[in-house]
Amino acid sequence: MKVGIIGAGHIGGGIARQLAGAGHELMLAFSRDQETLRALAASIGLAVTVGTPAEAVAFGEVVVISVPWPVLPEALPQLGSLAGKIVIDTTNQFGAPQPPEGRTAAQFNAERMTGARYTKSFNTLTAAFQAQTATRTGDDRVVQWLCGDDAEAKSIVAGLITDAGFVPIDLGGTADASVMEAPRRAGAVYGEEYRAAEATAVADAVAEGKPIPATPTYQ
Repeated sequence: MKVGIIGAGHIGGGIARQLAGAGHELMLAFSRDQETLRALAASIGLAVTVGTPAEAVAFGEVVVISVPWPVLPEALPQLGSLAGKIVIDTTNQFGAPQPPEGRTAAQFNAERMTGARYTKSFNTLTAAFQAQTATRTGDDRVVQWLCGDDAEAKSIVAGLITDAGFVPIDLGGTADASVMEAPRRAGAVYGEEYRAAEATAVADAVAEGKPIPATPTYQ
């Protein structure tokens, strides 16, 4: 697929490397240092180019938004129309503005990204851990949680998560996203390693409106 990546820092840059390695075409955008962005693109390979935020959105069948939370008000107006675009939001709500009381960060951002086919993923694990574990195989593969209100968009994003080296686990709609959102805390999956067997039990608990099982530990 063609994927536009807005914000190629630690998380966005890692996603770029993983998806390029799986054969996808990428365009990177949104950096205060364009030379660094060009160097990253060159280091990844020929299937990676650099453009403006609006060009990356126009290029991508899928758009990854991976800028720091406080930068979103600056970045979003530069994207142009997101109507009909599948979006993967990797951000976490550290900083202002905060979502209104009773709304998840996913709901808040979906509303700010007008017309997008919004999903949220790649936000619960550090960039270093994602890079370290993306090459695992079999039952040792690490989960990337996924939420969104568009089933077809989630199916496409789940395929990209698999291509990036992880196991996609759907936690439901944006209203269910709090369990995968910052901060790290009891009763949430944010900041924790999960594998498929234990993650499926979490998804079942969320779907049933029950507390999630205790966080697993792995050797």
